[in-house]
Amino acid sequence: MTPAPSAGSEGTKKKRRRKRPANRSPHSHDSATPTAPASERVKKPPTKVAYSQRVDEVSAGGLVVDSTGKLGLLIGRKDLKDATGKRILWSLPKGHIEEGETPEEAALREVQEETGIVSVIEKSLGVIDFWFMAGGKRIHKTVHHYLFRENGGVLAAQESEVDEVAWFPLAEIIDRLAYPDEKKLIARTNAAQEMSAL
Repeated sequence: MTPAPSAGSEGTKKKRRRKRPANRSPHSHDSATPTAPASERVKKPPTKVAYSQRVDEVSAGGLVVDSTGKLGLLIGRKDLKDATGKRILWSLPKGHIEEGETPEEAALREVQEETGIVSVIEKSLGVIDFWFMAGGKRIHKTVHHYLFRENGGVLAAQESEVDEVAWFPLAEIIDRLAYPDEKKLIARTNAAQEMSAL
């Protein structure tokens, strides 16, 4: 007996193939985007943000006025950016406050060490602070400033720290100062008038 055509014998069965969507490759998985096995995935290292170390420094110093009340004392250091090596940057004498010192004690000591001049404090001129980079560190510097009256000593630049020291007419001090913060401080206090009034 011959089986009916619809009986589906092995010899006459047609294998059915599912149609694949045109946009899928034969090796793709169910997800739309193929992913590599976990062993083959490359992990990116976390991004490191480089922060500079912050250092806080506190100094004290200020403007010394001579015994006549007409001259102000400045220290000079060579400008390291000047190729000629002749340019001098003038500033107020000042230095670090050492452990156990008050700002006033440090200011008097630093003025004498840097300039050779012994002085007495007449009044506070205020405090300024600023930021700068040095040696890969972010330095936050706070400086206590005072107005001093010359009381003795001999004018002499501190070796290894200061290149020059000099007296200038008080009216020229602001123009001589190299740093904007010190210019503003002296302009605000009007040291020339204050000293002539003492």
